Amino acid sequence: MVFKTPFESPQMRRVKNIFFIGIGGAGMGGIAEVLLNEGYAISGSDIQEGPMTKRLSELGADVKIGHRAENVEGMDVIVVSSAINEQNPEIIVAREQRIPIIRRAEMLAELMRFRHGIAIAGTHGKTTTTSLISTIFAEAEYDPTFVIGGLLNSAGTNARLGKSRYLIAEADESDASFLHLQPMVSVVTNIEADHMDTYGGDFSKVKDTFVDFLSNLPFYGQAIVCGDDANIQEIRPRIGRSIITYGFESHNDYRAENISLSFGKANFTVIRPDHDPLKITLNLTGNHNVLNALAAIAVATDEGVNDDAIIRALAGFGGIGRRFEQLGTFNTSKGEVCLVDDYGHHPTEVRATIAAARANWPDKRLVMVYQPHRFTRTRDLYEDFVEVLSSVDALLLLDVYAASEQPIEGADSKSLCRSIRQRGQIEPVYVGDKDALPGILANIMQDGDIVMTQGAGNIGQIAKLLARHELEPNTLTKEGK
Repeated sequence: MVFKTPFESPQMRRVKNIFFIGIGGAGMGGIAEVLLNEGYAISGSDIQEGPMTKRLSELGADVKIGHRAENVEGMDVIVVSSAINEQNPEIIVAREQRIPIIRRAEMLAELMRFRHGIAIAGTHGKTTTTSLISTIFAEAEYDPTFVIGGLLNSAGTNARLGKSRYLIAEADESDASFLHLQPMVSVVTNIEADHMDTYGGDFSKVKDTFVDFLSNLPFYGQAIVCGDDANIQEIRPRIGRSIITYGFESHNDYRAENISLSFGKANFTVIRPDHDPLKITLNLTGNHNVLNALAAIAVATDEGVNDDAIIRALAGFGGIGRRFEQLGTFNTSKGEVCLVDDYGHHPTEVRATIAAARANWPDKRLVMVYQPHRFTRTRDLYEDFVEVLSSVDALLLLDVYAASEQPIEGADSKSLCRSIRQRGQIEPVYVGDKDALPGILANIMQDGDIVMTQGAGNIGQIAKLLARHELEPNTLTKEGK
């Protein structure tokens, strides 16, 4: 079904002034930008300035740095990020003044209410898949609204208000709030153990929640899921909706054949039901991205997008910020070194990134600077992290990025470093002081190295600093910070 005609979203009754607590986050800022472009008065707060707060300020939002009670005076509704503590002064005063407080996903659901929603969920691959679908629909001139958890390079933003009825959005399972969404099409890329504190440490509850998410589809809606994923296969009999599967295995409706991975690209043929095979050149590498592209192709084909638009969009895909992002190849005094930055912070994501790097540069030494994200994740997936981080050639471990969590004994970077060393494959280096990283990295680097900065905390900022100084050991060591 095609909705290319101009669409005007009905206004929310009695709501004009909307305040976002944690407005600098990609998901929060994206929704704020769409609402700002719809004509709402948007304001918000965050603990520090960043690219998102600067962008929103330039677009006309009133962004405050720091959380203060007076910030929410006169607001009609408060939108909160799942990372915000209940003792936040803005939340406290909003409760006292009986201002409605809603989660990010509830506001996203409101945007989706009158639109043809396409929601992409899963433990890994959400951002890339959402970006690929958005790019295909834009190439087909469907003019979609999209909200993505990362920067879509071709658009220069992670959110955009389109004129059609389509809304393509990343659905976050971390706090189960994606159950607020009621899309017409739901994609699930995979299901693994993550964010286990939300689910009481019970993985069966994670799977139950994904069943509920897919059950939110109307009876005429469409579920599109990865048929290769064992956990999706397990819950499939419980999904009472039409299902399209994709993957590498022969039982899938959409499958990739004749896969060839070359430098920065993937070539493959898509076998589809009731359609001719489609030869694709994807401007991304790695088998995990072939799966992401299969999901996007399944959505686009089911929605009637023409094949030429699909082919053009995937061949010209401009990538996403911090998703296997090549920041440059630099001629340093140690030789030629390539710097790659990636957001992956779950063992499966790190493994996929390493595999993509090995496929791209099979004869190169892989040096990883890894920043673990959250003590709970490090604790819950400890042995998996030990295994996957042992597979690089050199490893520098930064301290855990807490993301507001309290330290957990035995789930810190020193412990992780010790366990990796005991495994005996590599000799990891613990970097307890980020200011010491440049000097340590300068001593480790060799000609031809691939240096990868990996993680979901502030390591992306560190990567940009390294790139700005072109990985030159003398400059890095001299400037330190």
